[in-house]
Amino acid sequence: MESMKGKEWNRSGKKLAERINQEQRLMYYFLQFHGLNTKIQIQKEWADYIEQNYEIIQGWVEFNLIQYLQRRNPSAPGIVDKLSPPKERDLEKVKKYWKMIVAIKPVCEIYGENPLNEKNISIDHFVPWSYVAHDELWNLTPTTRSINSSKSNSLPDWNIYFPMLCKSEYLSYEMMWEYPQIHKAFEKCAREHLNNQEIRHRLYQQGLSEREFSGRLEEIILPVYQSAKSMGFSNWSLKA
Repeated sequence: MESMKGKEWNRSGKKLAERINQEQRLMYYFLQFHGLNTKIQIQKEWADYIEQNYEIIQGWVEFNLIQYLQRRNPSAPGIVDKLSPPKERDLEKVKKYWKMIVAIKPVCEIYGENPLNEKNISIDHFVPWSYVAHDELWNLTPTTRSINSSKSNSLPDWNIYFPMLCKSEYLSYEMMWEYPQIHKAFEKCAREHLNNQEIRHRLYQQGLSEREFSGRLEEIILPVYQSAKSMGFSNWSLKA
């Protein structure tokens, strides 16, 4: 609207709308100007254009929204995934991996130390998915459905649960290298749930002691945990 300059924009809302409506070839015109009840009418040629190019326009809007949010939330990972989260996350390979482990050796989940079996396993994100927006294996731990639901989007108390996470993860690590069938299940998981090859090499290479494994796991997960905590994720522990 090149014809509107300077003080012409310094009008009350209704008068400004009336002045804008005098312009030619606008995308839309005001039918009513009244706060949230304002109504507009989109010109037919523009309505047709928007309808025909809806997916392109939507992609452009989402791309710019993601850039805007990422600039203002530099410590929040996976913003693109949070804007359009998957309807259902597929953790079936991870669940099968742990089912194979509990079928060979008794395993207790880390939050309530409840024995796990093939029927009650539920896969939990130690640092909530709503923060990390990924399903990386090093952040996944088996628990029960009820505890998973109770924990929800909270951060488990680090001092209580991280040592237990280390023990559980190291058990799976040892069995992965001891039993060929579990190693095969691990490889299937890794194709989808270990997307950083450096982490895979550091954490899952053969021959690590429990102390070495726990130290490397802490180096990977603690910065993510602390970042989530700084973003306001609440601390959680299982109440008896």
